[in-house]
Amino acid sequence: MSDLHWKTGITRISPNEIRLRGYRLDEMMGSLSFPSVIYLALKGDLPSPGIAALLDAIMVASIDHGASPPSALAARTASSTGAPLNASVAAGLLSINRFHGGAIEDCMHMLIDALQRANEKSESMEAIAEQLIADRTAAGQRIPGIGHRIHTNDPRTAKLFSLAQDAGLDGDGMRLLAQIQQEFERMGKPLPINVDGAIAAILVDLDFPPELGNAFFFISRTPGLVAHVYEEQTRERPMRRIHPTDHGYDGPEDRALEV
Repeated sequence: MSDLHWKTGITRISPNEIRLRGYRLDEMMGSLSFPSVIYLALKGDLPSPGIAALLDAIMVASIDHGASPPSALAARTASSTGAPLNASVAAGLLSINRFHGGAIEDCMHMLIDALQRANEKSESMEAIAEQLIADRTAAGQRIPGIGHRIHTNDPRTAKLFSLAQDAGLDGDGMRLLAQIQQEFERMGKPLPINVDGAIAAILVDLDFPPELGNAFFFISRTPGLVAHVYEEQTRERPMRRIHPTDHGYDGPEDRALEV
């Protein structure tokens, strides 16, 4: 091959064969979960069964959060104008940014920086958490991954941390974020670790680069956006005024999962 050609280490295509990171795609089909293959594509190797289950839970955790988030509203608004499915979903994805769905990357940077300082100074988790809160408060900055506009106890966080523990993942990212939450409680501010924070801490402990953090949110949120767009196309009239909160739910009644 000429030196002028560029190279990729992701997928190799040859007649009658497709290999992702060296593994045949047809052999993975029916054998591996989609999140396992996402991990393979991003990290270059396959996860353990426990980590695969944890990644699957991360994808489920962020699939949708109602019709009021900016991404759902943007997708529905685009759909209401007559935009096709791909353009409407793209509008939703493009509205996932720093203040909506973007907290995972910010939280990962925060945790990694704090853990590096803790390692350099040989300071305890308690001291690092206390100093981090003090520094960000003084600078007028929020703590990403902590607090939620609706939930006082995000039900997704405990489940993700439990699955992480089952997978043998008990790293400094999760410990530091838990310590930050405890420090807020000590200050009389009982704020929950939200799902973005839980995912961020887990991804730090899985040694993912922060630049990939938000990808997990928009990969998992995409099916939810597809559902919103299709519902908008099939249930609502074009060019309607879409109120962000003045809507009701008429889907299935509460039901239990049979496992």
